[in-house]
Amino acid sequence: MSLDVIIRYVILVQQLQNSSVCYNKMPEAPEIHLASLYVNKMCEGLVFTGPVRKSDVSKSPNVPFTCEAYRITATSRGKEVKLTLTPMKSYDPKQTFESGHADQPMDIVFRFGMSGYFRLTTEDELPKHAHLRFYSKEKPCRVLSYVDARRFGSWQPNGTWQPDRGPCIMFEYKSFRENVLSHLTDRAFDRPICEVLLNQKYFNGIGNYLRAEILFRLNIPPFVSARATMEGLKSEDLCENETTDTEVKEQTPFSGLSDALHFLTLLFSIQKTKKNRVKGETADLLRMCHSVPLEVVNLGGKGYDPEKADYSDFEAWLQCYYVDGMTSMRDHNGRTMWFKGDPGPMVPKDSKSPKTKRAKKDDHDYTHKKREAGTKTPKKEKYPCSKEAGCKGRQTEKSWQDVPGNTPQYKHRSTAQKRKSSTTELSAGAGSRRSRRVTRQNSK
Repeated sequence: MSLDVIIRYVILVQQLQNSSVCYNKMPEAPEIHLASLYVNKMCEGLVFTGPVRKSDVSKSPNVPFTCEAYRITATSRGKEVKLTLTPMKSYDPKQTFESGHADQPMDIVFRFGMSGYFRLTTEDELPKHAHLRFYSKEKPCRVLSYVDARRFGSWQPNGTWQPDRGPCIMFEYKSFRENVLSHLTDRAFDRPICEVLLNQKYFNGIGNYLRAEILFRLNIPPFVSARATMEGLKSEDLCENETTDTEVKEQTPFSGLSDALHFLTLLFSIQKTKKNRVKGETADLLRMCHSVPLEVVNLGGKGYDPEKADYSDFEAWLQCYYVDGMTSMRDHNGRTMWFKGDPGPMVPKDSKSPKTKRAKKDDHDYTHKKREAGTKTPKKEKYPCSKEAGCKGRQTEKSWQDVPGNTPQYKHRSTAQKRKSSTTELSAGAGSRRSRRVTRQNSK
């Protein structure tokens, strides 16, 4: 197993850590499989010891496993990954397992929820949301952690694959195909194809971004009947059993004209079959459910450190999900569906109008016309001031008056107070007139 596998998984871990833009998604079959490859690579030759420790805030069950020395391996199936803890047997026949220590392997089945992943670090660099931890026997100690910031994931000690989930879309393709086509008469396939693709009973491993990419590449509207999109498919994928060019070249060389003509006829038929196969693949939804996730697994990447990973390859791979120019709409279950063109006749009645994602572009047009259009005539100040101090004082006074409770009393005086004050002013004016008359009389 090459270092590229680790790099790919680390890239996807970084996508989950930076849950933004197009990476705000749940782990799907490719991410789960890369997680299992990551565990197998990082834990190869590593010996673990002691109990399995759970964080205090996690509501998942405790793992009743304690062993002096054990190893960890991982396998994946659809949206589930299984860790197998295997005790190491000593070569000394006199040495036995201590009391309370496990002597049999234990399987722990994980479901990652929205943000789960595995990480191997030193004990000092333990991730913040490490909810289940396995400690190595070496010094300094290293820790394999199950990290889940949102805590929607779960694990099951002594667990098995969920029986309600169908075969894996990537590694159980033949069983997956037969399972879907043998149940096309079920009521589940009355629903729109975009919603049926999330049904793990039939499409174990498909999630939100995979369904968008698959339907977009096939040019299938998301809200059409699921049964109608698969009625013409056969249970056996004929593309896997066709003769290839390599098999033709390995045949015995022709010796005469008849052999040469036979060879050319065979080669022509193979080329024709290839063209038909491409057309068939274009309409084969189930085959795309198998091949598109494998494309994600096989993506390259740069950067080993999760903190500095480069996930531009995955972003470039996306053709529809959260891509500029695509349209989004919520399905009957409230999940956002990305697509292009006509959504189909089975659109939810209460759904809002589709929204098209537009790229945010900075306006860097500094031409003369743009400057004139963007220039606005400044408004004249109501109270122009010559000194900065005066302006500041007025601004301070205004802001103080705007604060509730600090408004001057004259702004909130009642009508009675106004009448009282006007009466007082009138009486005061009358008194002053009387005093002026008396003064004139005395002067006479």
